Amino acid sequence: MKVSVVIPALNEEGIVGKTVRTVPIKKLNDIGLETEIVVVDNASTDNTSKEASEAGARVVLETNRGYGNAYLRGFKEATGDIMVMGDADGTYPFDEMVEFIQPILNGDAEFVMGSRLKGDIRPGAMPALHKYIGNPFLTWVLNILFQTGISDAHCGMRAMTREAWNKMNLKTTGMEFASEMVIEASRQKLRIAEIPITYYPREGESKLSSFSDGWRHLRFMMLYRPGPFLLIPGVIALIFGAALTLLVWFQGISRMHSLILGGILLLTGYQLLLSWLYFGAFGAAYGYSSSSGIKKKLMSYHSLEKELLLGVIFLLGGIILGLYVISNWSTGGFGALYQVQTTVVAMILSLLGIQTIFSGMFLSLLLLNKGD
Repeated sequence: MKVSVVIPALNEEGIVGKTVRTVPIKKLNDIGLETEIVVVDNASTDNTSKEASEAGARVVLETNRGYGNAYLRGFKEATGDIMVMGDADGTYPFDEMVEFIQPILNGDAEFVMGSRLKGDIRPGAMPALHKYIGNPFLTWVLNILFQTGISDAHCGMRAMTREAWNKMNLKTTGMEFASEMVIEASRQKLRIAEIPITYYPREGESKLSSFSDGWRHLRFMMLYRPGPFLLIPGVIALIFGAALTLLVWFQGISRMHSLILGGILLLTGYQLLLSWLYFGAFGAAYGYSSSSGIKKKLMSYHSLEKELLLGVIFLLGGIILGLYVISNWSTGGFGALYQVQTTVVAMILSLLGIQTIFSGMFLSLLLLNKGD
C-alpha cells in the first residue's frame, strides 16, 4: 500500500524543505507503507521548487493559482492508495501522520479530518478572530446544513482513500475547495473520523484573507443549501409585505409609512426568492447541487415562459395604474397629487414585473449550460 502526501506551496522558500522532511517516511515504511511526497508549486517566484526537490519531494508545477487548483493538480499527480494533505508553511504536524491515518488503516474511516480546536494550538498559531469567532461560526453553519459532526471544518490537514477522493469529484479552484471537500464527503456518506492535532505558528507570510475567505466559504455553502439563507427569509418578508400592502390599499386610508414598509418587505422578499432560484439554477447547471422537485419545476423551460408572462402582467398592471393616476392628475391641472398611495402600488407592480421578466431571462441563460 502506498501513501501520497500532497503539499501545495506558493513562495514558501525557507520552510517548504523543513515541512517535507517532517514526513515520517521511515515510520511509514516500518508499518509497510510506501511513501511519496508531491509538492505542488503554485507559480512561486522564489526557490520553493528547488528547496522542495532537494528535500526529497516530487515537484509539479500548477500555473493557475488558487488553493483548489493546487490540490486538484496534486491529487491528479498522486499515485497513492491513501492521500494526505497539508500546508507547506510548517503549521501542520506531518510527523504525527502514522497516528493520523490509523482510522483508514483500521478500516474505520474513508476520510479523516484533523481538529486543531480539539488538539493543541500553540501560542501565536491562530488569530483570536479565527479561533473564537470565524472558524467556530463557519463550522457551526456547515454542521447545521450538512450534519457533518466535525469540530474544525477548516483544518487543512486531512487524509482520504483514493476511492473516497474519486467519489467526491471536487471542482472548486479557490479556498472554497476546503468546504467543498467536507460537504461532498458528507453528501457521499463517507465514513468520517476526526483526529486532534497540534497546530504550530506558520513561518513566512500568510496567504489568508480573513473576511474575503470567510465570505467565500459561506457563499459556497449557500450554493449547496440556499433555502435557509434565501428561501425562508424571502417567504416571511414576502408574506408580511404583501399582507401589509394589500391591507393599506383596500382600507383606502392614507397610511403612507405602512404602505412604503409593506412595499419594501414585498420587493425584498420577492428578490430573495428569485435569488434562491438563481443559486439553485447555478448549482444545478454546474453540478454543485441537485434541484428539488418544486425548484426543478420552476426552472423548467415552460415555467420560465410563464414567469415572463407573469412579469408582463405585473408590469402592465403597474403601467395601467400609473396612467390612471396621470390621467386624474392632468384633469386637476397637474396640481397637488392626491393619489400617492395608488402611485406607490403602481411602482411596486412595475418593479415586480421588471424583476420577474429579467429573472426569467437570466435563468434561461444559466440553464443553457445544462441543456435544459
